[in-house]
Amino acid sequence: MTVVVCGEAMLLMLAEPGIPLERATAFRRSVAGAESNVAAGLARLGHDARWIGRLGADPAGRSVLAMLRADGIDTRHAVVDPDAPTGLLVRDSHPSRAIDVQYYRAGSAASRLAPDELSPEMLDGARVVHVTGITPMLSDSAHRATLRLFDLAREVGALVSFDPNIRLKLGAPEEWRERVAPLLGRADVVLAGEDELELLGVDAAALGGLVVVKRRDKSATLGELRQEAFPVPMVDPVGAGDAFAAGFLSGLLRGEPYEICLREAAAVAALVVQCVGDTEGLPDRAGLDRALAGFAEAGETVHR
Repeated sequence: MTVVVCGEAMLLMLAEPGIPLERATAFRRSVAGAESNVAAGLARLGHDARWIGRLGADPAGRSVLAMLRADGIDTRHAVVDPDAPTGLLVRDSHPSRAIDVQYYRAGSAASRLAPDELSPEMLDGARVVHVTGITPMLSDSAHRATLRLFDLAREVGALVSFDPNIRLKLGAPEEWRERVAPLLGRADVVLAGEDELELLGVDAAALGGLVVVKRRDKSATLGELRQEAFPVPMVDPVGAGDAFAAGFLSGLLRGEPYEICLREAAAVAALVVQCVGDTEGLPDRAGLDRALAGFAEAGETVHR
């Protein structure tokens, strides 16, 4: 196993493109979850990926597990809770207006994640463990479980990749600063938005490890390297950050130079935003190579 992710996976009901949520009558079923999105992206790019998390013993949970397994994600350590439901996310999609997102996750199986459910065996063989700030914000027990996950990753010698992925519906800014900000200093790889670092009160230059900053202008920087966003038509912006993480971690796992990691991250994100849904646009290796070749015709976009 090369990558282990731990976090929430929900059933996504996605309204027909362009129709406001309150007016939508047709919905498409899919999966939503920051960590599971990254696992799907890495699995399609040829990496072994394992998802650790909790789902309800309900049709939604069975559907999510089936979709994760269809992408080749190892779900053997998933916990099925008979007493709590699978979380639900309902949203619309539009290229040029705010997305309306409704979460139904209070009391969900995912929010019951607890530290004693995590064991070193779950991380066996992992080179990278990826988690986001959403997981510790789900509940007190999920916060403690995230801290244990960091400890276990250290024990097995895996790198910890962390994306704050701030969602203010889960808590006020001060709560995010209390729970999530300290985790950035414990991670080996940080993938954070410029605005997220500002909200958390964290200086990227003061962090150790690799720190990739996603800028407001859609570029990304790592030290002196800058990767511009590829100019593509945007259909649905949701999932771009998770796609970026998958592309970057894929390059890192293959030992590519950082400029290649950034370029592949931007390319995967560019492919995802051209499709409706969080994961529908995630490419396989051949698809990513074709996209990179096409983008190369526009000239080099990494600047030192």
